[in-house]
Amino acid sequence: MEININCDLGEKSKHHSNKYDPDLLGIVNSANIACGYHAGDEDTMIETIKISKKKWCEYWSTPVI
Repeated sequence: MEININCDLGEKSKHHSNKYDPDLLGIVNSANIACGYHAGDEDTMIETIKISKKKWCEYWSTPVI
């Protein structure tokens, strides 16, 4: 049995740092990346996706409607 460890990332805001996102991407198998509505911004999304690719981590968007 394989277990997928997932984490919400890229949620940088004035109240939340994403300083440890690269470290978390080394631990998890997949990440949900904020799309900028409730948290995150374009630059943070792009950077998080780049790091995800380097760490061979699957990633998805977390749109909010």
